Amino acid sequence: MDLSGVFIPTVTPFDGAGEVDLQDFRLNAASWLRHPVRGFVVGGSTGEAVLLDESERTLLWEDAREVLGERLLIAGTGAESLRATLRMTRAAASAGADAVLVQPPSFYKGAMKADALEAHFRAVADASPVPVIVYQVPLHLNTLDIPNDVTARLSEHPNVVGIKDSRGKLELVEELVEICTPGFQVLVGNGALLFAALETGAAGGILGIANVLPGASAGIAVNWGAGDRIEAARLQEVVGPAHRGIVGGMGVPGVKRALDLLGLPGGAPRPPLRSLPASREDELRQLLREAGALH
Repeated sequence: MDLSGVFIPTVTPFDGAGEVDLQDFRLNAASWLRHPVRGFVVGGSTGEAVLLDESERTLLWEDAREVLGERLLIAGTGAESLRATLRMTRAAASAGADAVLVQPPSFYKGAMKADALEAHFRAVADASPVPVIVYQVPLHLNTLDIPNDVTARLSEHPNVVGIKDSRGKLELVEELVEICTPGFQVLVGNGALLFAALETGAAGGILGIANVLPGASAGIAVNWGAGDRIEAARLQEVVGPAHRGIVGGMGVPGVKRALDLLGLPGGAPRPPLRSLPASREDELRQLLREAGALH
C-alpha cells in the first residue's frame, strides 16, 4: 500500500440536535477533494472519534467510501480493549476502508509496557482484514509514547504498513525511518514538520491543518515528489504557522471554527468539548489571513 502524500483527518460535523450530519460531511468532502489529497482518515483525533458511537463511525466510513472513489480511506478503529478494536476494525473493513489507524490503549497506562503494547498491535494485525497503521497519538492527549524499538519490531509484521507519528519531533521521525523495515511508511501528524520529514524519508502526513488548508498542505508533498523543493518549502512556510496557531494552539474547536469562517461546515464540537471562545476569533482570523485563506 502506497501511503505517500497528505491525508485529511476529517472533522465530524454535528447538526443542531448534536447528531452526526452526513450532509455537511459531504459538503466538506466535496471541497477537500478538489485538491490533490491522497484520501481521508475518518475517526481520528480531529474527528472527535473518542466522542463518537461505534455506529456513528460506521456511518461516516460508509459515507466517506462513497465520496472518495479511488482515493484511500483510512479508518480510525483504536479502542481501549482488544475486543472493541477488533470489532471496529472488522466493521471498517466491511465499510470499505483500505486500512485502519490504531491508537494504543492508554487508560491503564502503567500496565502498558513495551511487551503489552507489542502484543496488542500484533493481535490487531493478525486479525485485521486490512493493513494496519500504528497511531502515535499527540503526547499532550491522554495517551502514551510508543517506543521506537517497539515500532521497529512491529514493522516486520506483514500487515503493519506504517505509523502516524504525532509527537512533533523530527529526530524521532528520522530514527523511525532508519530502524524500521524497508517499505514501512512513516507519516507525520504535525503540519509544521512535513517538508523536513519528507527530506528525511517519511512518506507523507495525516495533517489536521489540511481540513483548513487542503491545497497548500497537499501541495507540499506533491511538489516535493515532483522535485520542486523550492515550491514545497514555500508552501511549508504557509502551512507551518497555521498548524502551530490553529491545530497546536486551539485544537479541534479552532479547526472547526476555521471551517465556519471559510464558509464550510465546522460547527460546535460534541460536549464535553466546547467551542472556540469568542475572544480568540480575531487571532484565528489573522492566522487564516496570513495563510491566504481568508480575505
